[in-house]
Amino acid sequence: MSDRYARARHDPAPATVAAFQVRGRFLTALTLRIDAERADDLFFEQLDEQLGRSPQFFSGAPIVLDFANTGGFRDAGRIRDLVDSLRKRELRVFGVQNAAGIGAADLQALGLITLSAGRDAPLPADPGPAAPTAEVPRPLKNKVIRSPIRSGQMVVAEHGDLTVIGSVASGAELVAAGNIHVYGTLRGRAMAGCHGDEGAHIFCQSLNAELVAIAGLYQTNEAIEDAARQRCTHIYLEDEKLRMEVIA
Repeated sequence: MSDRYARARHDPAPATVAAFQVRGRFLTALTLRIDAERADDLFFEQLDEQLGRSPQFFSGAPIVLDFANTGGFRDAGRIRDLVDSLRKRELRVFGVQNAAGIGAADLQALGLITLSAGRDAPLPADPGPAAPTAEVPRPLKNKVIRSPIRSGQMVVAEHGDLTVIGSVASGAELVAAGNIHVYGTLRGRAMAGCHGDEGAHIFCQSLNAELVAIAGLYQTNEAIEDAARQRCTHIYLEDEKLRMEVIA
């Protein structure tokens, strides 16, 4: 028996390692709802004014265009001009919603995908009458972070509350299905009730956030009440408006 044959008999088979993994990822995107029939000079004048007021709010954020309130963007050339102008302003447009009438090929040529509204979900096919079953509540999975959150970090508590024992830097992002607690200065973005829970709250020891939001209703830094700045603050929804209550 040759040495070559012996090695072939006893050497283990090479290990197979997967070249990729498929994993779910929670994504926070901004929706830019188009309320005008065309993107004219007035449209971009107002947009540039908004970008000038809140540059950090849009920086690096993925953006979805919502055409629910306009029928003016059914022409491929018009939507191409709009997307080109937005991307020249470094807005990362990647998708559209409520875009009936816009051809799939036209969207693909612009590098866009079609998305359903944020709270919508496809319904399963009706299998026929079935006995009613009680909905099983999803178990809470609260998350506690015992260190400061650096700029560029994103921390998500998709099924519960999020507590940060430390400060949150500008450019960082907190997202929670429930409440958000920050035992330190909140300078980045904090979005509580991300699945639509209007009873969620945000608490922080010192408020200087770029953005705070509950169930999709938000305020940017420019709109934060002066009385609440740099103060221990409780943020909640009341009558579909964000309220800021100074605790101490």
